[in-house]
Amino acid sequence: MPNSSGPTRLGVYVDAENIKCNGGFSLRYDVLRRFAAREQAKLLRLNTYLAVDQQRGREDPEYGERIRGYQQAVRDSGWKIIEKPVRWYQNEDGTWISKANADLDLAVDAMLQSDRLDQVLLVTGDGDFLQVVKALQNKGCRVELLAFKNVSRALQHEVDAFYSGYLIPGLLPMRDARIPWGELGSRVRGVCTSWEGSRGFGFLRFLKDITAEMWITDSRNPESPYQTAFLHHSDLPGHLDPADLPSRDIIFEFDLEPSEREKGGFVARRCAVVHRYDGKGDSRGERNGTDAAERGQENAGKPTAV
Repeated sequence: MPNSSGPTRLGVYVDAENIKCNGGFSLRYDVLRRFAAREQAKLLRLNTYLAVDQQRGREDPEYGERIRGYQQAVRDSGWKIIEKPVRWYQNEDGTWISKANADLDLAVDAMLQSDRLDQVLLVTGDGDFLQVVKALQNKGCRVELLAFKNVSRALQHEVDAFYSGYLIPGLLPMRDARIPWGELGSRVRGVCTSWEGSRGFGFLRFLKDITAEMWITDSRNPESPYQTAFLHHSDLPGHLDPADLPSRDIIFEFDLEPSEREKGGFVARRCAVVHRYDGKGDSRGERNGTDAAERGQENAGKPTAV
Protein backbone atom coordinates (compact mmCIF):
# COMPACT_ATOMS: atom_id res chain seq x y z
CA MET A 1 0.00 0.00 0.00
CA PRO A 2 1.71 3.24 -1.12
CA ASN A 3 2.41 5.84 1.54
CA SER A 4 0.91 9.09 0.29
CA SER A 5 2.14 11.22 3.17
CA GLY A 6 4.24 11.11 6.29
CA PRO A 7 7.72 9.70 6.90
CA THR A 8 9.20 6.86 4.86
CA ARG A 9 8.16 3.48 6.25
CA LEU A 10 11.28 1.36 6.45
CA GLY A 11 12.07 -2.29 7.10
CA VAL A 12 15.59 -3.56 7.90
CA TYR A 13 16.50 -7.22 7.41
CA VAL A 14 19.88 -8.50 8.60
CA ASP A 15 21.31 -11.78 7.33
CA ALA A 16 23.44 -12.04 10.46
CA GLU A 17 25.32 -15.22 9.54
CA ASN A 18 26.35 -13.91 6.15
CA ILE A 19 27.48 -10.61 7.64
CA LYS A 20 29.33 -12.22 10.54
CA CYS A 21 31.35 -14.43 8.19
CA ASN A 22 32.08 -11.64 5.70
CA GLY A 23 33.63 -8.75 7.57
CA GLY A 24 30.85 -7.69 9.96
CA PHE A 25 31.55 -9.91 12.95
CA SER A 26 31.47 -6.93 15.33
CA LEU A 27 28.50 -5.09 13.80
CA ARG A 28 26.82 -2.72 16.25
CA TYR A 29 23.06 -2.87 15.98
CA ASP A 30 22.51 0.49 17.66
CA VAL A 31 24.62 2.22 14.99
CA LEU A 32 22.89 0.24 12.25
CA ARG A 33 19.53 1.44 13.53
CA ARG A 34 20.75 5.05 13.55
CA PHE A 35 22.05 4.66 10.00
CA ALA A 36 18.72 3.21 8.81
CA ALA A 37 16.75 6.08 10.38
CA ARG A 38 19.11 8.83 9.18
CA GLU A 39 16.38 10.47 7.04
CA GLN A 40 13.81 10.37 9.85
CA ALA A 41 12.29 7.19 8.49
CA LYS A 42 9.67 5.35 10.50
CA LEU A 43 11.24 1.99 11.39
CA LEU A 44 8.40 -0.51 11.12
CA ARG A 45 10.50 -3.66 10.96
CA LEU A 46 13.94 -4.33 12.47
CA ASN A 47 14.60 -8.04 11.89
CA THR A 48 17.84 -9.91 12.40
CA TYR A 49 18.24 -13.60 11.66
CA LEU A 50 20.70 -15.16 14.11
CA ALA A 51 22.12 -18.67 14.20
CA VAL A 52 22.06 -20.47 17.54
CA ASP A 53 23.74 -23.79 18.26
CA GLN A 54 21.12 -25.19 20.63
CA GLN A 55 23.03 -28.41 21.25
CA ARG A 56 26.13 -26.50 22.28
CA GLY A 57 23.98 -24.28 24.46
CA ARG A 58 22.77 -27.32 26.38
CA GLU A 59 26.29 -28.71 26.74
CA ASP A 60 28.16 -25.46 27.36
CA PRO A 61 26.49 -23.18 29.95
CA GLU A 62 29.01 -20.39 29.28
CA TYR A 63 28.14 -20.35 25.59
CA GLY A 64 24.43 -20.32 26.44
CA GLU A 65 24.92 -17.38 28.77
CA ARG A 66 26.83 -15.43 26.12
CA ILE A 67 24.05 -16.10 23.61
CA ARG A 68 21.38 -14.83 25.98
CA GLY A 69 23.39 -11.76 26.91
CA TYR A 70 24.12 -10.89 23.30
CA GLN A 71 20.51 -11.37 22.21
CA GLN A 72 19.28 -9.18 25.06
CA ALA A 73 21.66 -6.42 24.01
CA VAL A 74 20.33 -6.62 20.44
CA ARG A 75 16.72 -6.57 21.68
CA ASP A 76 17.51 -3.54 23.84
CA SER A 77 18.26 -1.68 20.59
CA GLY A 78 14.76 -2.50 19.35
CA TRP A 79 15.47 -5.47 17.10
CA LYS A 80 13.34 -8.56 16.64
CA ILE A 81 15.48 -11.71 16.67
CA ILE A 82 14.54 -14.65 14.49
CA GLU A 83 16.58 -17.65 15.63
CA LYS A 84 17.84 -20.21 13.15
CA PRO A 85 19.07 -23.43 14.78
CA VAL A 86 22.51 -24.59 13.71
CA ARG A 87 22.31 -28.04 12.14
CA TRP A 88 25.27 -30.38 11.88
CA TYR A 89 26.02 -32.62 8.92
CA GLN A 90 28.75 -35.16 8.33
CA ASN A 91 30.58 -35.23 5.00
CA GLU A 92 31.62 -38.41 3.24
CA ASP A 93 35.11 -38.01 4.71
CA GLY A 94 33.66 -37.88 8.22
CA THR A 95 34.10 -34.14 8.68
CA TRP A 96 31.30 -32.42 10.57
CA ILE A 97 30.05 -29.11 9.18
CA SER A 98 27.44 -26.68 10.49
CA LYS A 99 24.70 -24.89 8.62
CA ALA A 100 22.20 -22.24 9.66
CA ASN A 101 20.68 -20.69 6.55
CA ALA A 102 18.02 -18.03 7.09
CA ASP A 103 17.66 -16.97 3.45
CA LEU A 104 14.14 -18.33 2.99
CA ASP A 105 12.84 -16.88 6.27
CA LEU A 106 14.28 -13.46 5.49
CA ALA A 107 12.99 -13.46 1.92
CA VAL A 108 9.46 -14.49 2.91
CA ASP A 109 9.28 -11.95 5.74
CA ALA A 110 10.53 -9.12 3.53
CA MET A 111 8.02 -9.94 0.79
CA LEU A 112 5.03 -10.31 3.11
CA GLN A 113 5.82 -7.21 5.14
CA SER A 114 6.70 -5.04 2.13
CA ASP A 115 3.01 -4.25 1.52
CA ARG A 116 3.28 -1.69 4.34
CA LEU A 117 6.80 -0.52 3.58
CA ASP A 118 8.18 2.18 1.30
CA GLN A 119 11.81 1.17 1.65
CA VAL A 120 13.81 -1.92 2.58
CA LEU A 121 17.40 -2.05 3.81
CA LEU A 122 18.97 -5.46 3.25
CA VAL A 123 22.10 -6.22 5.27
CA THR A 124 23.74 -9.08 3.39
CA GLY A 125 26.14 -9.78 0.57
CA ASP A 126 24.42 -12.94 -0.62
CA GLY A 127 23.58 -12.94 -4.32
CA ASP A 128 20.72 -15.36 -3.66
CA PHE A 129 18.63 -12.30 -2.73
CA LEU A 130 18.81 -10.89 -6.26
CA GLN A 131 15.30 -12.01 -7.20
CA VAL A 132 13.96 -10.79 -3.86
CA VAL A 133 15.35 -7.33 -4.61
CA LYS A 134 13.69 -7.29 -8.04
CA ALA A 135 10.37 -8.44 -6.58
CA LEU A 136 10.45 -5.77 -3.86
CA GLN A 137 11.23 -3.07 -6.42
CA ASN A 138 8.37 -4.27 -8.63
CA LYS A 139 6.07 -3.81 -5.64
CA GLY A 140 7.18 -0.18 -5.39
CA CYS A 141 9.78 -0.45 -2.63
CA ARG A 142 13.13 1.28 -2.75
CA VAL A 143 15.76 -1.31 -1.83
CA GLU A 144 19.14 -0.40 -0.36
CA LEU A 145 21.98 -2.74 0.50
CA LEU A 146 24.63 -2.65 3.21
CA ALA A 147 27.43 -5.22 3.42
CA PHE A 148 31.14 -5.61 3.98
CA LYS A 149 33.13 -8.09 1.87
CA ASN A 150 32.28 -10.93 -0.53
CA VAL A 151 29.34 -8.92 -1.84
CA SER A 152 27.57 -10.11 -4.98
CA ARG A 153 28.32 -7.62 -7.75
CA ALA A 154 24.99 -8.41 -9.39
CA LEU A 155 23.25 -7.59 -6.11
CA GLN A 156 25.17 -4.30 -5.80
CA HIS A 157 24.11 -3.27 -9.28
CA GLU A 158 20.45 -4.26 -8.83
CA VAL A 159 19.70 -2.36 -5.61
CA ASP A 160 18.89 1.33 -5.56
CA ALA A 161 21.91 2.14 -3.39
CA PHE A 162 24.84 0.17 -1.96
CA TYR A 163 26.70 1.16 1.19
CA SER A 164 29.94 -0.40 2.33
CA GLY A 165 29.60 -1.07 6.04
CA TYR A 166 33.31 -0.39 6.43
CA LEU A 167 32.69 3.31 5.71
CA ILE A 168 29.89 3.90 8.26
CA PRO A 169 31.29 5.61 11.39
CA GLY A 170 31.07 3.35 14.42
CA LEU A 171 29.36 0.44 12.68
CA LEU A 172 32.47 -1.65 13.31
CA PRO A 173 34.87 -0.90 16.16
CA MET A 174 38.29 0.40 15.28
CA ARG A 175 41.54 -0.92 16.69
CA ASP A 176 41.89 2.21 18.81
CA ALA A 177 38.62 4.01 19.46
CA ARG A 178 39.82 6.35 22.21
CA ILE A 179 39.51 9.30 19.82
CA PRO A 180 36.10 9.69 18.11
CA TRP A 181 35.92 8.86 14.43
CA GLY A 182 36.73 11.89 12.27
CA GLU A 183 38.65 13.83 14.90
CA LEU A 184 42.36 14.57 14.69
CA GLY A 185 44.31 11.50 15.80
CA SER A 186 41.48 9.10 15.03
CA ARG A 187 41.63 6.20 12.61
CA VAL A 188 38.94 6.19 9.93
CA ARG A 189 38.08 4.51 6.64
CA GLY A 190 37.51 6.09 3.27
CA VAL A 191 38.04 5.91 -0.49
CA CYS A 192 40.37 7.67 -2.93
CA THR A 193 38.35 10.12 -5.02
CA SER A 194 41.24 11.84 -6.82
CA TRP A 195 44.84 10.95 -7.64
CA GLU A 196 47.56 12.87 -9.45
CA GLY A 197 49.80 10.01 -10.52
CA SER A 198 52.52 12.18 -12.04
CA ARG A 199 52.75 14.23 -8.85
CA GLY A 200 52.31 11.37 -6.40
CA PHE A 201 49.44 12.63 -4.31
CA GLY A 202 45.66 12.58 -4.06
CA PHE A 203 42.76 12.81 -1.63
CA LEU A 204 40.80 10.34 0.46
CA ARG A 205 37.14 11.01 1.24
CA PHE A 206 35.60 9.76 4.47
CA LEU A 207 32.18 10.04 6.12
CA LYS A 208 32.44 12.00 9.35
CA ASP A 209 28.84 11.69 10.57
CA ILE A 210 25.70 9.71 9.80
CA THR A 211 23.24 12.30 8.51
CA ALA A 212 20.33 12.66 6.09
CA GLU A 213 22.67 14.43 3.65
CA MET A 214 24.88 11.42 2.89
CA TRP A 215 23.90 11.84 -0.76
CA ILE A 216 25.87 15.12 -0.84
CA THR A 217 29.24 13.54 -1.52
CA ASP A 218 31.08 16.74 -2.50
CA SER A 219 32.98 17.56 0.69
CA ARG A 220 33.26 21.21 -0.41
CA ASN A 221 29.52 21.62 0.13
CA PRO A 222 28.98 22.89 3.71
CA GLU A 223 25.98 20.57 4.08
CA SER A 224 28.01 17.48 3.18
CA PRO A 225 28.85 15.07 6.02
CA TYR A 226 32.02 14.05 4.14
CA GLN A 227 35.55 15.36 4.59
CA THR A 228 38.79 14.79 2.74
CA ALA A 229 42.36 14.05 3.72
CA PHE A 230 45.50 14.67 1.67
CA LEU A 231 47.30 11.47 0.67
CA HIS A 232 50.97 11.30 -0.33
CA HIS A 233 52.24 8.26 -2.21
CA SER A 234 54.70 7.55 0.61
CA ASP A 235 51.76 6.68 2.87
CA LEU A 236 50.29 4.11 0.46
CA PRO A 237 50.61 0.41 1.37
CA GLY A 238 53.60 -1.11 -0.40
CA HIS A 239 51.53 -3.78 -2.13
CA LEU A 240 49.13 -1.30 -3.73
CA ASP A 241 49.66 -0.26 -7.34
CA PRO A 242 49.07 3.54 -7.53
CA ALA A 243 47.86 3.00 -11.11
CA ASP A 244 44.67 1.57 -9.56
CA LEU A 245 43.83 5.01 -8.12
CA PRO A 246 41.50 6.78 -7.88
CA SER A 247 38.98 4.09 -7.00
CA ARG A 248 35.87 3.85 -4.89
CA ASP A 249 36.23 0.09 -4.84
CA ILE A 250 39.28 0.21 -2.56
CA ILE A 251 38.54 0.80 1.13
CA PHE A 252 41.41 2.47 2.98
CA GLU A 253 41.95 2.73 6.71
CA PHE A 254 44.19 5.56 7.88
CA ASP A 255 45.16 7.92 10.70
CA LEU A 256 44.05 11.55 10.56
CA GLU A 257 46.83 14.03 11.24
CA PRO A 258 46.76 17.83 10.90
CA SER A 259 47.79 19.43 7.64
CA GLU A 260 50.77 21.78 7.79
CA ARG A 261 49.57 23.66 4.71
CA GLU A 262 45.80 23.95 5.19
CA LYS A 263 44.29 25.21 8.41
CA GLY A 264 41.82 22.66 9.71
CA GLY A 265 42.80 20.20 6.98
CA PHE A 266 43.72 16.55 7.35
CA VAL A 267 46.57 14.36 6.15
CA ALA A 268 46.13 10.59 5.84
CA ARG A 269 48.94 8.60 7.44
CA ARG A 270 49.78 4.90 7.77
CA CYS A 271 47.24 3.77 5.20
CA ALA A 272 46.13 0.15 4.94
CA VAL A 273 43.76 -1.51 2.51
CA VAL A 274 40.78 -2.96 4.36
CA HIS A 275 39.02 -4.45 1.34
CA ARG A 276 38.72 -4.21 -2.44
CA TYR A 277 35.42 -4.60 -4.25
CA ASP A 278 37.15 -4.77 -7.64
CA GLY A 279 38.34 -8.35 -7.13
CA LYS A 280 42.03 -7.41 -7.16
CA GLY A 281 42.58 -7.79 -3.43
CA ASP A 282 45.81 -9.32 -2.15
CA SER A 283 45.07 -11.12 1.10
CA ARG A 284 48.68 -10.62 2.18
CA GLY A 285 48.23 -6.88 2.07
CA GLU A 286 44.66 -6.47 3.30
CA ARG A 287 43.58 -6.22 6.88
CA ASN A 288 40.25 -7.85 5.94
CA GLY A 289 38.28 -5.43 8.05
CA THR A 290 38.39 -6.02 11.77
CA ASP A 291 37.66 -9.74 11.61
CA ALA A 292 40.75 -11.30 13.12
CA ALA A 293 42.53 -8.39 14.73
CA GLU A 294 39.70 -7.23 16.95
CA ARG A 295 37.63 -10.28 17.86
CA GLY A 296 39.54 -10.90 21.02
CA GLN A 297 39.71 -7.21 21.82
CA GLU A 298 36.06 -6.29 22.12
CA ASN A 299 33.95 -9.39 21.45
CA ALA A 300 34.84 -11.86 24.16
CA GLY A 301 31.19 -12.08 25.13
CA LYS A 302 29.63 -12.28 21.69
CA PRO A 303 28.32 -15.60 20.31
CA THR A 304 29.73 -17.35 17.28
CA ALA A 305 28.22 -20.37 15.55
CA VAL A 306 30.97 -22.88 14.83
